[in-house]
Amino acid sequence: MHAIRPTPVPLRLWRVFRLALHLGYGVCVAAWTLHRLPPALQEKRILRWSAQFLQILGVRVHVLGSPPPPTARHCLFVANHISWIDIWALKQLHPMHFVAKSEIRDWPVIGWLAQRAGTLFIERARRQDTGRMVKLGEEALRRGDCLCFFPEGTTTDGSHLLPFKPGLLQAAINAGATVVPVAIRYPSASGGINRAVAYHGETTMLESFRAVLRQRETRVELCFGAPVAAAGLERRTLAHQARHAIVSLLDPAAHKTPGTTAGLPDASH
Repeated sequence: MHAIRPTPVPLRLWRVFRLALHLGYGVCVAAWTLHRLPPALQEKRILRWSAQFLQILGVRVHVLGSPPPPTARHCLFVANHISWIDIWALKQLHPMHFVAKSEIRDWPVIGWLAQRAGTLFIERARRQDTGRMVKLGEEALRRGDCLCFFPEGTTTDGSHLLPFKPGLLQAAINAGATVVPVAIRYPSASGGINRAVAYHGETTMLESFRAVLRQRETRVELCFGAPVAAAGLERRTLAHQARHAIVSLLDPAAHKTPGTTAGLPDASH
């Protein structure tokens, strides 16, 4: 198997320069222009900015299955979580607000942009904060907004799928929303898993960013499963169905929690 040649240093520097300009442009738009636009134009601006962000980094998004059209509303996207790239890959495809850990709010520039884009931040260390997020999520879904969250509660290197935490799915049940399962994959050139781009474990944001810069091209696949009507379901059942759908879109042999079957593991509280 041939080793993948890293991105030449001049190209890495060019990417960093372009990214700095792009982030600066995003800050200006978010601070002075975005809130003055009609909601539909705001969404188009965010989608286009996200797509350009990935293009600068050499990230190519490939969509498999049948995603909801950009005009779809009242949806809760549920996905496995591997990298910070996940957010931009989904955001360039469909207007949505993310439920993210509160630490992201403190990230330089990106955290501020996420807040301006309507991200809902959850204090994962505070168990009682789930109730607040369920209420906020339900209100957003009832307004017709689309949300996205990662029910594993953390990232992995892409080689396995953790049990789903079903708490926030209650928002979709209360609002009678549609849950859209999305399996995210980062395939390598050899057909395996591209673990280098994963932002997990002890990997820092800077280390993860450098790993993406070193790759000539990063491929991310968004695999969409059949939507699930949440109304009338119990949240454990909904978590069970969503996880089973995502597992079926991934390699069952490589995406199972140790000690459980690949298809239908228990969902944790």
